[in-house]
Amino acid sequence: MGEEIKVIVFKLGEEEYGIEVDKVQTIERMIPITRVPKTFSFVKGVINLRGVVIPVIDLRGRFGLPEADFTDQSRIIIVAANEMEVGFIVDSANDVIDLNSDTIDSPPDVVGGVKAKYLQGVARISDERLLVMLNLSEVLNRNEIIQLESLEG
Repeated sequence: MGEEIKVIVFKLGEEEYGIEVDKVQTIERMIPITRVPKTFSFVKGVINLRGVVIPVIDLRGRFGLPEADFTDQSRIIIVAANEMEVGFIVDSANDVIDLNSDTIDSPPDVVGGVKAKYLQGVARISDERLLVMLNLSEVLNRNEIIQLESLEG
């Protein structure tokens, strides 16, 4: 029998994704983002959140999905992984669910245009509802986001 894990559900377009709750620090409404030159296009800049400067990544851009305008539903999910805090811009974040780890299958090569290396797996919530689980260590791969390290100093 698998273990129960709590997952925050967020959306990019029509796809639902999940991040384990214990990796999430906070979920914020959109706040002004300061651009940083010479970074990847998916690195939108930095925010100052309660005195802490946090780099912000547009997950749509990170995954090679078409960019979308921010709405009242847009959120910044602050996650901690690989000893760094990073904000992910998502279309909406509106659910916390309990998943059994047994319901998570390994990911196909591509899900909704997102490469498998960014995915931990796909959880079957119901016959109609699948949840794509993020592999945070790859999404935050230091070698691919090396420019972010210069922001942390």
